[in-house]
Amino acid sequence: MSEFEKKRLDEEFSSFARKNFEKPTRCKNLEQIRFYVNELSMKVDEFKRRFNYVPDSAYILLSQYNSLQNRMVYTNFKNSY
Repeated sequence: MSEFEKKRLDEEFSSFARKNFEKPTRCKNLEQIRFYVNELSMKVDEFKRRFNYVPDSAYILLSQYNSLQNRMVYTNFKNSY
């Protein structure tokens, strides 16, 4: 895959993420975060399957959502016990 194609896919993913996802810092609901993690995971799988390439920004965003999810789960656990 050429650098031009990679750049085009990076831009395509960035546009998709801006339109369909809230920034991780603005998410307050665990279910919303779980939904976003699931959607992003499916998008990463789609990129792997179709293009054999996944933009770094997809992994970064997925990591941010996972980190936030882990913090929220830990906080809920701590508050429960």
